[in-house]
Amino acid sequence: MRIFDRYVASSVLVTAFMGVLILSLVLVLGNIFKELLNVLVNNPDVPILTVLAFMALVLPFSLTFTIPWGFLTAILLVFGRMSADSELIALKSSGISVPRICVPVFILSVLLTGICFWINIDVAPRAEQAMTRAIVDIATSNPAALFRADEIVDAFPDRRVYVGGKDGERLQNIIVIEMDESSRPTKMIHAMEGELKPDIENSRLLLRLFDARFEQRDSKNPADLTKIQQGIVMKEGVFPMALDQFFKEFQTNRRLSSYTLPELVELLKTIEGKKHLEALVELNKRFSTSLSCIAFALIAIPLGITTHRKETSVGFAISLVVAFSYFFFILMADTFRGKAEAFPQMLIWIPNLVFFGLGTVLFFRLSKR
Repeated sequence: MRIFDRYVASSVLVTAFMGVLILSLVLVLGNIFKELLNVLVNNPDVPILTVLAFMALVLPFSLTFTIPWGFLTAILLVFGRMSADSELIALKSSGISVPRICVPVFILSVLLTGICFWINIDVAPRAEQAMTRAIVDIATSNPAALFRADEIVDAFPDRRVYVGGKDGERLQNIIVIEMDESSRPTKMIHAMEGELKPDIENSRLLLRLFDARFEQRDSKNPADLTKIQQGIVMKEGVFPMALDQFFKEFQTNRRLSSYTLPELVELLKTIEGKKHLEALVELNKRFSTSLSCIAFALIAIPLGITTHRKETSVGFAISLVVAFSYFFFILMADTFRGKAEAFPQMLIWIPNLVFFGLGTVLFFRLSKR
Protein backbone atom coordinates (compact mmCIF):
# COMPACT_ATOMS: atom_id res chain seq x y z
CA MET A 1 0.00 0.00 0.00
CA ARG A 2 1.36 3.37 -1.00
CA ILE A 3 1.80 6.27 1.41
CA PHE A 4 -1.10 8.21 -0.07
CA ASP A 5 -3.33 5.11 0.26
CA ARG A 6 -2.59 4.98 3.99
CA TYR A 7 -3.09 8.73 4.24
CA VAL A 8 -6.50 8.69 2.55
CA ALA A 9 -7.67 5.57 4.39
CA SER A 10 -6.58 6.79 7.83
CA SER A 11 -8.08 10.26 7.28
CA VAL A 12 -11.45 8.79 6.28
CA LEU A 13 -11.41 6.19 9.07
CA VAL A 14 -10.60 8.64 11.86
CA THR A 15 -13.21 11.14 10.69
CA ALA A 16 -15.79 8.39 10.18
CA PHE A 17 -15.15 7.05 13.68
CA MET A 18 -15.80 10.47 15.22
CA GLY A 19 -18.94 10.88 13.11
CA VAL A 20 -20.28 7.44 14.04
CA LEU A 21 -19.53 8.10 17.72
CA ILE A 22 -21.46 11.38 17.82
CA LEU A 23 -24.38 10.20 15.69
CA SER A 24 -24.70 6.93 17.64
CA LEU A 25 -24.82 8.80 20.93
CA VAL A 26 -27.71 10.92 19.66
CA LEU A 27 -29.66 7.94 18.28
CA VAL A 28 -29.02 5.76 21.35
CA LEU A 29 -30.32 8.43 23.71
CA GLY A 30 -33.31 8.99 21.43
CA ASN A 31 -34.16 5.28 21.42
CA ILE A 32 -33.82 5.05 25.19
CA PHE A 33 -36.43 7.78 25.59
CA LYS A 34 -38.65 6.02 23.09
CA GLU A 35 -38.41 2.49 24.50
CA LEU A 36 -37.87 3.03 28.22
CA LEU A 37 -39.47 6.37 29.00
CA ASN A 38 -42.34 4.84 30.99
CA VAL A 39 -39.97 2.63 32.94
CA LEU A 40 -36.91 4.78 33.58
CA VAL A 41 -38.38 8.23 34.13
CA ASN A 42 -40.77 6.97 36.78
CA ASN A 43 -38.38 4.49 38.34
CA PRO A 44 -35.33 6.24 39.81
CA ASP A 45 -34.28 3.01 41.52
CA VAL A 46 -33.29 1.32 38.26
CA PRO A 47 -29.51 0.71 38.60
CA ILE A 48 -27.25 2.77 36.37
CA LEU A 49 -25.67 -0.47 35.13
CA THR A 50 -29.09 -1.51 33.81
CA VAL A 51 -29.38 1.76 31.91
CA LEU A 52 -25.87 1.34 30.48
CA ALA A 53 -26.66 -2.25 29.48
CA PHE A 54 -29.78 -1.03 27.71
CA MET A 55 -27.74 1.60 25.86
CA ALA A 56 -25.41 -1.17 24.68
CA LEU A 57 -28.40 -3.16 23.41
CA VAL A 58 -29.73 -0.15 21.47
CA LEU A 59 -26.33 0.55 19.90
CA PRO A 60 -26.39 -2.17 17.16
CA PHE A 61 -29.66 -0.84 15.73
CA SER A 62 -28.23 2.69 15.71
CA LEU A 63 -25.04 1.54 13.98
CA THR A 64 -27.01 0.36 10.94
CA PHE A 65 -27.72 4.05 10.30
CA THR A 66 -24.70 5.80 11.81
CA ILE A 67 -21.95 3.75 10.12
CA PRO A 68 -23.10 4.69 6.58
CA TRP A 69 -23.88 8.26 7.64
CA GLY A 70 -20.56 8.70 9.45
CA PHE A 71 -18.71 7.21 6.46
CA LEU A 72 -20.55 9.59 4.11
CA THR A 73 -19.67 12.59 6.28
CA ALA A 74 -16.03 11.53 6.50
CA ILE A 75 -15.65 11.25 2.70
CA LEU A 76 -17.22 14.66 2.16
CA LEU A 77 -14.98 16.30 4.77
CA VAL A 78 -11.73 14.58 3.76
CA PHE A 79 -12.11 15.03 0.00
CA GLY A 80 -13.47 18.54 0.44
CA ARG A 81 -10.38 19.47 2.45
CA MET A 82 -7.99 17.72 0.02
CA SER A 83 -9.61 19.58 -2.86
CA ALA A 84 -9.50 22.95 -1.10
CA ASP A 85 -5.85 22.46 -0.07
CA SER A 86 -4.87 21.45 -3.64
CA GLU A 87 -3.70 18.04 -2.43
CA LEU A 88 -5.68 16.34 -5.20
CA ILE A 89 -4.06 18.57 -7.82
CA ALA A 90 -0.63 17.60 -6.50
CA LEU A 91 -1.48 13.90 -6.67
CA LYS A 92 -2.88 14.20 -10.19
CA SER A 93 0.24 16.12 -11.24
CA SER A 94 2.25 13.13 -10.06
CA GLY A 95 0.35 10.95 -12.51
CA ILE A 96 -2.16 9.48 -10.04
CA SER A 97 -5.70 9.49 -11.39
CA VAL A 98 -8.82 10.25 -9.33
CA PRO A 99 -10.08 6.64 -9.55
CA ARG A 100 -6.72 5.43 -8.21
CA ILE A 101 -6.84 7.94 -5.35
CA CYS A 102 -10.27 6.62 -4.41
CA VAL A 103 -9.31 2.93 -4.26
CA PRO A 104 -8.78 2.88 -0.44
CA VAL A 105 -12.19 4.53 0.03
CA PHE A 106 -13.95 1.86 -2.04
CA ILE A 107 -12.10 -0.88 -0.14
CA LEU A 108 -13.30 0.67 3.11
CA SER A 109 -16.85 0.89 1.73
CA VAL A 110 -16.86 -2.85 0.97
CA LEU A 111 -15.54 -3.69 4.45
CA LEU A 112 -18.11 -1.44 6.13
CA THR A 113 -20.85 -2.97 3.97
CA GLY A 114 -19.88 -6.39 5.33
CA ILE A 115 -19.99 -5.07 8.90
CA CYS A 116 -23.40 -3.45 8.34
CA PHE A 117 -24.73 -6.65 6.81
CA TRP A 118 -23.55 -8.68 9.80
CA ILE A 119 -25.18 -6.21 12.19
CA ASN A 120 -28.42 -6.19 10.19
CA ILE A 121 -28.86 -9.95 9.96
CA ASP A 122 -27.57 -11.08 13.36
CA VAL A 123 -26.29 -8.55 15.91
CA ALA A 124 -29.16 -6.03 15.87
CA PRO A 125 -31.96 -8.67 15.99
CA ARG A 126 -30.31 -10.46 18.92
CA ALA A 127 -29.82 -7.15 20.72
CA GLU A 128 -33.49 -6.29 20.22
CA GLN A 129 -34.53 -9.66 21.67
CA ALA A 130 -32.35 -9.02 24.72
CA MET A 131 -33.70 -5.47 24.99
CA THR A 132 -37.30 -6.73 25.02
CA ARG A 133 -36.46 -9.21 27.76
CA ALA A 134 -34.77 -6.44 29.74
CA ILE A 135 -37.84 -4.19 29.52
CA VAL A 136 -40.13 -6.98 30.69
CA ASP A 137 -37.76 -7.89 33.53
CA ILE A 138 -37.61 -4.30 34.74
CA ALA A 139 -41.36 -3.93 34.49
CA THR A 140 -42.20 -7.17 36.31
CA SER A 141 -39.61 -6.65 39.04
CA ASN A 142 -40.97 -3.18 39.75
CA PRO A 143 -44.44 -2.82 38.19
CA ALA A 144 -44.96 0.64 39.70
CA ALA A 145 -42.49 1.89 37.08
CA LEU A 146 -45.09 1.15 34.39
CA PHE A 147 -47.49 3.76 35.76
CA ARG A 148 -46.78 7.41 35.04
CA ALA A 149 -48.17 10.19 37.19
CA ASP A 150 -51.36 11.87 35.94
CA GLU A 151 -51.96 9.23 33.28
CA ILE A 152 -54.65 6.62 32.58
CA VAL A 153 -53.50 3.06 31.93
CA ASP A 154 -55.99 1.19 29.72
CA ALA A 155 -53.94 -1.91 28.83
CA PHE A 156 -55.87 -4.18 31.21
CA PRO A 157 -58.92 -5.89 29.65
CA ASP A 158 -61.42 -5.09 32.41
CA ARG A 159 -59.98 -2.06 34.21
CA ARG A 160 -58.86 1.52 33.71
CA VAL A 161 -56.32 2.78 36.25
CA TYR A 162 -55.47 6.42 36.93
CA VAL A 163 -52.52 7.42 39.13
CA GLY A 164 -52.44 11.03 40.27
CA GLY A 165 -48.93 10.99 41.70
CA LYS A 166 -46.03 8.82 42.83
CA ASP A 167 -43.71 8.74 45.81
CA GLY A 168 -41.03 6.21 44.91
CA GLU A 169 -42.85 2.90 44.47
CA ARG A 170 -45.90 4.22 46.30
CA LEU A 171 -48.86 5.26 44.14
CA GLN A 172 -51.03 8.20 45.20
CA ASN A 173 -54.53 9.42 44.40
CA ILE A 174 -55.57 6.26 42.55
CA ILE A 175 -58.80 5.77 40.64
CA VAL A 176 -59.74 2.31 39.39
CA ILE A 177 -62.71 1.86 37.05
CA GLU A 178 -63.93 -1.70 36.50
CA MET A 179 -65.65 -2.45 33.18
CA ASP A 180 -68.13 -5.11 32.05
CA GLU A 181 -68.08 -7.03 28.75
CA SER A 182 -69.63 -4.00 26.98
CA SER A 183 -66.88 -1.70 28.33
CA ARG A 184 -69.47 -0.07 30.57
CA PRO A 185 -68.21 1.14 33.99
CA THR A 186 -69.62 -1.01 36.80
CA LYS A 187 -67.50 0.09 39.74
CA MET A 188 -65.26 3.07 40.54
CA ILE A 189 -62.73 2.96 43.36
CA HIS A 190 -60.81 5.94 44.71
CA ALA A 191 -57.90 5.36 47.07
CA MET A 192 -55.47 7.78 48.67
CA GLU A 193 -52.53 5.39 48.35
CA GLY A 194 -51.64 2.04 46.88
CA GLU A 195 -48.85 -0.25 45.81
CA LEU A 196 -48.24 -2.86 43.13
CA LYS A 197 -46.71 -6.28 43.66
CA PRO A 198 -45.91 -8.79 40.90
CA ASP A 199 -47.42 -12.27 41.05
CA ILE A 200 -45.40 -13.86 38.27
CA GLU A 201 -46.56 -17.43 38.95
CA ASN A 202 -50.15 -16.45 38.18
CA SER A 203 -49.16 -13.90 35.50
CA ARG A 204 -50.78 -10.96 37.25
CA LEU A 205 -50.22 -7.80 39.26
CA LEU A 206 -51.65 -7.32 42.73
CA LEU A 207 -52.88 -3.77 43.31
CA ARG A 208 -53.14 -3.13 47.05
CA LEU A 209 -55.25 -0.05 47.90
CA PHE A 210 -55.41 1.79 51.22
CA ASP A 211 -58.22 4.02 52.54
CA ALA A 212 -60.37 3.34 49.53
CA ARG A 213 -63.93 4.47 48.83
CA PHE A 214 -65.96 3.03 45.97
CA GLU A 215 -69.30 3.15 44.30
CA GLN A 216 -70.86 0.52 42.08
CA ARG A 217 -73.91 -0.12 39.92
CA ASP A 218 -76.69 -2.40 41.02
CA SER A 219 -75.78 -5.93 39.88
CA LYS A 220 -79.39 -6.79 38.98
CA ASN A 221 -80.15 -3.58 37.10
CA PRO A 222 -76.86 -1.88 36.16
CA ALA A 223 -78.56 0.52 33.74
CA ASP A 224 -80.53 2.13 36.59
CA LEU A 225 -78.27 4.96 37.76
CA THR A 226 -80.57 5.72 40.71
CA LYS A 227 -79.53 2.46 42.36
CA ILE A 228 -75.79 3.19 42.40
CA GLN A 229 -74.27 2.29 45.77
CA GLN A 230 -72.06 5.09 47.04
CA GLY A 231 -69.77 5.85 49.97
CA ILE A 232 -68.61 2.29 50.63
CA VAL A 233 -65.34 2.50 52.60
CA MET A 234 -62.58 -0.09 52.51
CA LYS A 235 -59.53 0.26 54.77
CA GLU A 236 -57.43 -2.06 52.65
CA GLY A 237 -58.09 -4.24 49.63
CA VAL A 238 -56.25 -6.22 46.97
CA PHE A 239 -57.27 -6.21 43.32
CA PRO A 240 -55.61 -8.70 40.92
CA MET A 241 -54.91 -7.51 37.36
CA ALA A 242 -53.91 -9.93 34.59
CA LEU A 243 -50.49 -9.34 33.04
CA ASP A 244 -51.21 -11.24 29.83
CA GLN A 245 -52.91 -8.33 28.11
CA PHE A 246 -50.50 -5.79 29.52
CA PHE A 247 -47.41 -7.51 28.11
CA LYS A 248 -49.09 -8.69 24.92
CA GLU A 249 -46.87 -6.49 22.78
CA PHE A 250 -43.73 -8.01 24.26
CA GLN A 251 -44.90 -11.59 24.61
CA THR A 252 -46.88 -12.28 21.43
CA ASN A 253 -46.39 -9.45 18.94
CA ARG A 254 -42.71 -9.99 18.18
CA ARG A 255 -41.42 -7.39 15.78
CA LEU A 256 -39.91 -8.54 12.50
CA SER A 257 -36.77 -6.54 13.23
CA SER A 258 -36.02 -8.94 16.12
CA TYR A 259 -35.66 -11.96 13.81
CA THR A 260 -32.17 -13.03 12.76
CA LEU A 261 -31.68 -13.93 9.09
CA PRO A 262 -32.15 -17.71 9.58
CA GLU A 263 -35.25 -17.07 11.74
CA LEU A 264 -36.67 -14.71 9.13
CA VAL A 265 -36.11 -17.23 6.34
CA GLU A 266 -37.87 -19.94 8.38
CA LEU A 267 -40.71 -17.55 9.18
CA LEU A 268 -41.26 -16.87 5.48
CA LYS A 269 -41.89 -20.59 4.99
CA THR A 270 -44.68 -20.70 7.57
CA ILE A 271 -46.72 -17.54 6.89
CA GLU A 272 -48.81 -16.30 3.99
CA GLY A 273 -50.59 -13.22 2.72
CA LYS A 274 -49.87 -9.82 4.25
CA LYS A 275 -47.56 -11.16 6.96
CA HIS A 276 -45.47 -12.98 4.34
CA LEU A 277 -45.13 -9.76 2.33
CA GLU A 278 -44.11 -7.78 5.42
CA ALA A 279 -41.45 -10.35 6.29
CA LEU A 280 -40.20 -10.33 2.69
CA VAL A 281 -39.87 -6.53 2.78
CA GLU A 282 -37.94 -6.78 6.06
CA LEU A 283 -35.56 -9.27 4.46
CA ASN A 284 -34.99 -7.05 1.42
CA LYS A 285 -34.52 -3.97 3.60
CA ARG A 286 -31.64 -5.58 5.47
CA PHE A 287 -29.80 -6.37 2.24
CA SER A 288 -30.61 -2.99 0.71
CA THR A 289 -29.52 -0.79 3.63
CA SER A 290 -26.29 -2.78 4.03
CA LEU A 291 -25.21 -1.54 0.58
CA SER A 292 -25.61 2.13 1.54
CA CYS A 293 -21.88 2.50 2.34
CA ILE A 294 -20.94 1.74 -1.27
CA ALA A 295 -23.72 3.97 -2.61
CA PHE A 296 -22.62 6.83 -0.33
CA ALA A 297 -18.98 6.43 -1.40
CA LEU A 298 -19.93 6.72 -5.07
CA ILE A 299 -21.88 9.93 -4.56
CA ALA A 300 -19.81 11.54 -1.76
CA ILE A 301 -16.44 11.55 -3.54
CA PRO A 302 -17.61 13.70 -6.49
CA LEU A 303 -19.61 15.98 -4.17
CA GLY A 304 -16.69 16.42 -1.78
CA ILE A 305 -14.21 17.23 -4.55
CA THR A 306 -16.44 19.61 -6.50
CA THR A 307 -17.45 21.68 -3.45
CA HIS A 308 -13.80 22.70 -2.81
CA ARG A 309 -14.71 23.43 0.82
CA LYS A 310 -12.96 22.21 3.96
CA GLU A 311 -15.37 23.68 6.52
CA THR A 312 -16.89 20.98 8.71
CA SER A 313 -20.29 22.66 8.68
CA VAL A 314 -20.52 22.50 4.88
CA GLY A 315 -19.57 18.82 4.74
CA PHE A 316 -21.97 17.93 7.51
CA ALA A 317 -24.80 19.88 5.87
CA ILE A 318 -24.31 18.05 2.58
CA SER A 319 -24.12 14.69 4.37
CA LEU A 320 -27.33 15.51 6.22
CA VAL A 321 -29.18 16.19 2.98
CA VAL A 322 -27.82 13.07 1.24
CA ALA A 323 -28.36 10.72 4.19
CA PHE A 324 -31.83 12.11 4.90
CA SER A 325 -32.83 11.63 1.25
CA TYR A 326 -31.59 8.05 1.23
CA PHE A 327 -33.12 6.90 4.52
CA PHE A 328 -36.31 8.87 3.91
CA PHE A 329 -36.97 6.83 0.77
CA ILE A 330 -36.13 3.64 2.69
CA LEU A 331 -38.63 4.52 5.42
CA MET A 332 -41.26 5.58 2.89
CA ALA A 333 -40.92 2.29 1.04
CA ASP A 334 -41.10 0.47 4.37
CA THR A 335 -44.49 2.07 5.11
CA PHE A 336 -45.93 0.20 2.10
CA ARG A 337 -44.69 -3.18 3.37
CA GLY A 338 -48.23 -4.52 3.76
CA LYS A 339 -49.57 -3.31 0.39
CA ALA A 340 -48.92 -5.87 -2.32
CA GLU A 341 -50.07 -3.56 -5.13
CA ALA A 342 -47.18 -1.17 -4.35
CA PHE A 343 -44.54 -3.95 -4.68
CA PRO A 344 -42.77 -2.81 -1.46
CA GLN A 345 -40.11 -5.53 -1.75
CA MET A 346 -38.97 -3.74 -4.92
CA LEU A 347 -39.54 -0.18 -3.69
CA ILE A 348 -37.05 -0.78 -0.89
CA TRP A 349 -34.29 -1.02 -3.54
CA ILE A 350 -35.08 2.29 -5.28
CA PRO A 351 -32.77 4.44 -3.08
CA ASN A 352 -29.83 2.18 -3.92
CA LEU A 353 -30.64 2.19 -7.63
CA VAL A 354 -30.90 5.99 -7.65
CA PHE A 355 -27.76 6.58 -5.61
CA PHE A 356 -25.71 3.96 -7.45
CA GLY A 357 -26.81 5.37 -10.81
CA LEU A 358 -26.30 9.03 -9.89
CA GLY A 359 -23.03 8.29 -8.10
CA THR A 360 -21.65 6.32 -11.04
CA VAL A 361 -22.46 9.15 -13.48
CA LEU A 362 -20.90 11.82 -11.23
CA PHE A 363 -17.82 9.71 -10.55
CA PHE A 364 -17.34 8.91 -14.26
CA ARG A 365 -17.59 12.60 -15.20
CA LEU A 366 -15.12 13.49 -12.43
CA SER A 367 -12.59 10.86 -13.58
CA LYS A 368 -12.62 12.36 -17.08
CA ARG A 369 -11.67 15.84 -15.87
